Amino acid sequence: MVVEKNAPLQPCNTFGIAARAQTLVRVRSVDDVHAVLADPQLAPAPKFVLGGGSNIILTGDVKSVVLKMEIKGLRLVEETPKAWIVEAGAGEVWHDAVAWTLAHGYPGLENLALIPGTVGASPVQNIGAYGVELQDRFESLDAIDLATGQSFSLDAAQCGFGYRDSVFKHAPSEAQDGSGLPRGMGLAGRAVITHVRFRLPKPWKPVLGYLDLERRRAEAGVEHPSAGQIFDWICDIRRAKLPDPAVVGNAGSFFKNPTVSPDQCSDIIAREPKIVHYPMPDGSIKLAAGWLIDACGWKGKSIGKAGVYEKQALVLVNRGQGADSVTGGEVMTLAKAIQTSVYERFGIRLEPEPVVV
Repeated sequence: MVVEKNAPLQPCNTFGIAARAQTLVRVRSVDDVHAVLADPQLAPAPKFVLGGGSNIILTGDVKSVVLKMEIKGLRLVEETPKAWIVEAGAGEVWHDAVAWTLAHGYPGLENLALIPGTVGASPVQNIGAYGVELQDRFESLDAIDLATGQSFSLDAAQCGFGYRDSVFKHAPSEAQDGSGLPRGMGLAGRAVITHVRFRLPKPWKPVLGYLDLERRRAEAGVEHPSAGQIFDWICDIRRAKLPDPAVVGNAGSFFKNPTVSPDQCSDIIAREPKIVHYPMPDGSIKLAAGWLIDACGWKGKSIGKAGVYEKQALVLVNRGQGADSVTGGEVMTLAKAIQTSVYERFGIRLEPEPVVV
């Protein structure tokens, strides 16, 4: 267990916001978690679990004990006629884990290539892209209860997955709508994920259908693309649309795509015929938050050192750097101004994706 005091967090968040942790613990094994919970000073203190820092906005120094998850390891746990079961440590970089599965002949995660963050954060957010969500490839996870020190495992149903949602995003007192979990099963701030297992189905089938992917397939003249080709296409598409956090600080998509009823969508289309929308399996309609923000004229605009990315209005970026970096307050001021604009024009409340600390 490596404990650091007054640790800088600017290198630990992809937005590049300068902040410090009073106490940071580098967790590299399950034993490290138990060591924290056995320590007389660390055990009673509030905890904050930090993975790749790709989904957080720091608005000040962090007083909670920061558990920086660095548990590594990738392995094939089981192979059956129907699937490969692959396990990854929570501290593995998500994109590297996706690349590893493909390199070892276990396709199925290629649509989720280049999503920033760590493996441990993937079920918390139920990450998704290009027609695949984590829940579609999820087998189970291992975690530790930070209150009791007890280890436990959860399957997909117990995780209560929803759109960018899971049991890990709800406080223990909240009920889990539609997940079948009883009141009190929320795990936000209560548990730390140590390992995640994925079920990659056999036979592998490509997930296409998104316009960008279909365009790539047509350009390449490939009728039946391989998992590796889809992986490469998605990497190219994402790099063209989204800024590299190593170059321009950002937290990826800043707002969730809102969902509305068909009647609500019809009302909006009557006023805004060009609005980008997608029908969902449950009958609701998903609207493209980036389109809504762009329609309100925010693309390329800034407040202080917080800006809206020129190529994708859904992404907020850091226009400062180093000691002259954006502050969390500037980011949230910009976010709230965007929310107000979208609500005033469309009557829709945009919900931020990142966790505000």
